[in-house]
Amino acid sequence: MAVKMTFYPLEFIGIRPIFGWQGIIPSKVEKMAGIVVDKALSKLGSLDEFFREMEPEKISAHLTRTIQLRIEEYTDEVMTERNAVLWENLPLLVRKRVYARARRAIPAVMDNVVDDISRNLDSLVDMKHMVITQMSEDKALMVQMFQEVGDPEFRFITNSGFYFGFLFGLIQVPVFIFVPENWVLPFFGFIVGIATNWLALNLIFRPLNPVKIGPFRIQGLFLKRQKDVAESFARLATDEVITLRNIMYQVVNGPRGDRTKALIKRHLKPLLNGGVVRTAAQLTVGPEGYADLKKAVEDKAVDLAVEPFEDQGFNKERGLIVEKLMAERMQALSSEEFQDLLRPAFQEDEWILIVVGGFLGAMAGVGQLLFMFGAA
Repeated sequence: MAVKMTFYPLEFIGIRPIFGWQGIIPSKVEKMAGIVVDKALSKLGSLDEFFREMEPEKISAHLTRTIQLRIEEYTDEVMTERNAVLWENLPLLVRKRVYARARRAIPAVMDNVVDDISRNLDSLVDMKHMVITQMSEDKALMVQMFQEVGDPEFRFITNSGFYFGFLFGLIQVPVFIFVPENWVLPFFGFIVGIATNWLALNLIFRPLNPVKIGPFRIQGLFLKRQKDVAESFARLATDEVITLRNIMYQVVNGPRGDRTKALIKRHLKPLLNGGVVRTAAQLTVGPEGYADLKKAVEDKAVDLAVEPFEDQGFNKERGLIVEKLMAERMQALSSEEFQDLLRPAFQEDEWILIVVGGFLGAMAGVGQLLFMFGAA
């Protein structure tokens, strides 16, 4: 029950601030996300490095391919918004030349834009803000990360209640026989609940390094699973958080999006100032409307910088590269370094888990008293 209450409910249920409950992790999602970034993600690599590993040249080629397929649609959309009648009545030959020029110019523009983003990504995106924003908007994602990465450990906490509870019960029985007071069972339930969760949590992270006792090698359960934990964490991080789609969305729409928009506009200038495009624009909107048209094209280009990354297949393909890098780096860490990556996030509020275990144990003791002994 204490483990379930760590994760659920995702939103507060009850009457604030006292009567009710929200899962420990969902209630502190921003703080937890900040710890995951500071202690884990940022130490495994920077966004700039992750982006370079995703092969910017392939990202540029994907952008080019996606936009070129719909260049006529995009051009018609922008021009029609400004002056539908004149654009539609423009000779087809002129319109085709505009399409062709745009299609030829796009590869170079995309190469330059992606290269510029790659070289300046750390100044364009705040990784901590990106992760915290995503986790705050989707608390279930944070819960999923903790549950999947630490699933065997949380199952151990749950199952250890049976074994530790039985051992503590062997002490509780003679005490209750010799001191048959009503307070004994709730009190022992409280102690058992606290001690059980405390012991279980310590066995997960202690001892830090393997200790040989006779034929056995003993080490904290979480630390023994370093290879599996690294693979699970890397997969979840690159599937859900450090994705190309999320990065590009933050590049364009994040707190530093103005820098990206300025960068895109700078690279569009040669295309917009080109002879055919300029002539066609002036024929349809006139010299005075040319500036407005340029702005419309720039705005459309900003939107297009994100749209191609809705392709899940391409996202997954790029993410697998970073997943492999991240997993390898986590697996290569010493036990001390590995613990420092993820232990702080687990440790942040584990005292609440221990106290909740004690409270639930006390309630179990009251239940024993009422239903087994019929105490008033």
